[in-house]
Amino acid sequence: MSTSPDATSPAPAEIRAEIPASSAADDATRDIADVAAVEVITAAAVHLMSAAAVKCGLAEDADAQGHLDLDEARKLITALAALVTASAPDIGNQHARSLRDGLRSLQLAFREASVVPDAPGEGPGEKYTGSVV
Repeated sequence: MSTSPDATSPAPAEIRAEIPASSAADDATRDIADVAAVEVITAAAVHLMSAAAVKCGLAEDADAQGHLDLDEARKLITALAALVTASAPDIGNQHARSLRDGLRSLQLAFREASVVPDAPGEGPGEKYTGSVV
């Protein structure tokens, strides 16, 4: 029994021709390709900083202490420290300085919020940045 294509059904090549060449994934890929690496790195750093600030209880709302989670903050600050330290030579002093300042502020806020202080050099991210005290 032969399974020849029906005269009314399109061939596979014709189906592909009907699909738009541009999809949302293609658009997103093209958008990402147009973004400089320094912008991607700083955006990731800002997201880590914001999340760490909330976890350190620094949110502006009255319920800021309800978001306090120092275990999560430690992880976020350590990831931020690694990113900032590793990328600093490539992103330039202007960007790196701002990120280092924000990182240091978070490290100090973590120490202030912590009931049991870490030894100097043992705080979140300090293996990458050195002691902040």
